[in-house]
Amino acid sequence: MEKQWKRSQEELLGELQSSMSGLSQREAQKRLETYGYNKLQEGKRKGVLQVFAEQFADLLVVILVIAAIISAITGGLEGTIVIIAVLILNAILGTVQHFKAQKSLDSLRAMAAPNARVMRDGQKTEVPAAELVPGDILLLEAGDVTAADGRILQNFSLQVSESALTGESENVNKIDTPIDAEDLPLGDRLNMVYSSSLVSYGRCVVLVTETGMETEIGKIAHLMESAQEKATPLQRSLDDFSKKLSVMIIAICALVFGLGVWRDMPLADALMFAVALAVAAIPEALSSIVTIGLAIGTQKMAKQNAIIKNLRAVEGLGCVSVICSDKTGTLTQNRMTVQKVYVNESVWEAEDAASHEAALASLVSESVLCNDGIINGDTPVGDPTETALVAFCRKIGKDDTKVRADYPRLQEIPFDSDRKLMSTLHFRDDCYEMLIKGAPDVLLARCTSIMKDGKTMPLTDSIQEAITTQNHSFSMQGLRVLAFAKRILTENRPLTLEDEQDLTFVGLIAMMDPPREESAPAVADCRRAGIRPVMITGDHKITASAIAKEIGILRDGDKAIEGTELEKMTDEQLREQVEEISVYARVSPEHKIRIVRAWQDRGHVAAMTGDGVNDAPALKQADIGIAMGITGTEVSKDAASMILTDDNFATIVKAVANGRNVYTNIKNSIQFLLSGNLAAIVVVVITSLFGLPLPFTAVQLLFINLLTDSLPALAVNMEQPTGDLLNQKPRSPKEGILTRDFLQNMSLQGMLIAAATMTAFYLGMQINDGMACTMAFATLCMARLFHGFNCRGTRSVFRLPSNPYSIGAFFIGAALLLLVLFVPALHSLFDIDNALTMTNILQIIGLAFAPTFLIQLLRVIKGK
Repeated sequence: MEKQWKRSQEELLGELQSSMSGLSQREAQKRLETYGYNKLQEGKRKGVLQVFAEQFADLLVVILVIAAIISAITGGLEGTIVIIAVLILNAILGTVQHFKAQKSLDSLRAMAAPNARVMRDGQKTEVPAAELVPGDILLLEAGDVTAADGRILQNFSLQVSESALTGESENVNKIDTPIDAEDLPLGDRLNMVYSSSLVSYGRCVVLVTETGMETEIGKIAHLMESAQEKATPLQRSLDDFSKKLSVMIIAICALVFGLGVWRDMPLADALMFAVALAVAAIPEALSSIVTIGLAIGTQKMAKQNAIIKNLRAVEGLGCVSVICSDKTGTLTQNRMTVQKVYVNESVWEAEDAASHEAALASLVSESVLCNDGIINGDTPVGDPTETALVAFCRKIGKDDTKVRADYPRLQEIPFDSDRKLMSTLHFRDDCYEMLIKGAPDVLLARCTSIMKDGKTMPLTDSIQEAITTQNHSFSMQGLRVLAFAKRILTENRPLTLEDEQDLTFVGLIAMMDPPREESAPAVADCRRAGIRPVMITGDHKITASAIAKEIGILRDGDKAIEGTELEKMTDEQLREQVEEISVYARVSPEHKIRIVRAWQDRGHVAAMTGDGVNDAPALKQADIGIAMGITGTEVSKDAASMILTDDNFATIVKAVANGRNVYTNIKNSIQFLLSGNLAAIVVVVITSLFGLPLPFTAVQLLFINLLTDSLPALAVNMEQPTGDLLNQKPRSPKEGILTRDFLQNMSLQGMLIAAATMTAFYLGMQINDGMACTMAFATLCMARLFHGFNCRGTRSVFRLPSNPYSIGAFFIGAALLLLVLFVPALHSLFDIDNALTMTNILQIIGLAFAPTFLIQLLRVIKGK
């Protein structure tokens, strides 16, 4: 149904063929068959076997499987077993990770109300919420969770918390009359209620208009399904690298095999050369090293109040160039706080109020008496605006409990959204005082006098104009303003609406949900790090802009727009203007996804923070979704890839710095693995070209790749950050791992290690083929262990901070190599010639150390 807020009750009842008596049970059953159950649909999920099988859908894995088969056919059963074991272990790890993924829709389903009170056959009855249908008459009262979307037919002081949908903490005062507006943001549809919202005060009668997936919460569920998780820059780089490496391996293996056959090499030997090359080229430990490196980063971040759900998001933080942040509860404190007071024709700052208690005493007492909010200990109970007044009373040193005990409430007229006023009666100062609070424009129009310095004076036009000007000034600062007045009555009697006339104006109290203390410094850090902060909120533009200016998000030249303006923009127009807009107000979930996508289309890596259900689709669409751990809903936490346990925007900045360090470490560890693999490839290709014996067996290469290589690579991931990471600009998401500098360094280092290994192979050949293989294997292994120190960073090891893990990795790797070389029981498995002499051992150590010595010498000469 279109624009339900604009249509009359009679029109809606007629279209849905319903009445105030509700549907008949028979008609409700018929509609249930037509519309379906009032619950969110669940998409088909992948089974364990399907997910497990998908782990093998990678070209590098396929090449290894083929290598394992060839190894088995040619008699290398040990190599086959090792390769298959490694592949199965990786597949198990991948499957387990998949089933730890987001459960956003499950959390959305859990929010559904279990039962609902409706009118059926003219009688009040309770039915399962899942059986609600359009046309039902739904009865709601304080404490109920709304079970479907609907139009309010009768309103009795209804206040609803829609924070889960709009992200705003203030209760919404509802009405039951049509609203004459064509385009209306969800937060301004005051005559509507929505599924999952909480009734915090009053009661109402509602005509159900939408159920199930057609509700606003259902639309969010649709968005959750359509929002695509974005691959991180590292993930894209690794995928691209894997494809290129796979093609290169296939081409070189085919070339080596063809060359062997052309040289009349036995088919089995030619195949074994190809298998050795494949195993040498594929960095089997790469996936595990990257995963462990990300896990190490995750542990560091957890200690700094950032929990990472998706490991890949760790390095993605290093690329973030835009943070789209929700306002309420993320940049602000999520609690209303009095900021300024206007009394005696003067403005007082809340911070200075305690020193002016005498001047403010009467106004503050009245704000507590004409108030239903309380604070139990440190826990506010009631409307956030009213509890803010109680907190302000305590702030200036008054006891709100004593004030209420001294002047108990005798009569009242509850707040009504139509008249926008609340009135209470108390016996105070030997007379009956009626205290009134409400919207300044409404209350001021009912005032004929003003209280100044304890005396009643006529309210002149000039004074009234001054009050109006001050109210406008407060509003332009993003403050919510309440006006207070009073009237003397002659007796204790029930109050009437006619009593709310001929009032004496007392003062104004202006409040807002203030920014967190850390928000402004965090925004400044973001800008220093080259990251653009953007505010996206369901609040009004004036309020949002005031907060954004205060913390540095909205600067001169930046734009602030509302959801209705955004609605009129095409996706192309939004893409063109998105970099000019810093604040989006009164937005819907669909708007948030459009904003995130527009930034992504401009080539940016976008992070989105939020805490409400309304944020979940955008959290999932964003490259990095960041949820609030304290105030965040379970839905937002499930949709996010990172959760802030302290709800502190500043924690994101620390996470970005960590993400940049994690990426640097991972890139260095990848360079370590690939330069070593390149050395092995070069040696295999050279020996094949010159018809020499096979320099390594598949098992030897797997030993190097999986054991002695893994330890230094892990140690590299433990490196601490150097320099000020936040002074660097975000890394371009288009920048792959295989940059020109990366390839140059990797090639130089790989060639040096290959030269040392070929020299050892040549020296071994002077004895026999077995010794040549053993010396080549030992030299390559030891050279790669030494090479771990080179890959700790781009500077000389003498200028890097200490890393005990690197030293430990070297000695453990060396110990494993010694076991293979000198334990006879392992010789047959690793094809080791047991005739190594002390001279051979010294040759191996000297040749293995030579590449590292040259690399470090070059860095010292360059002054690095």
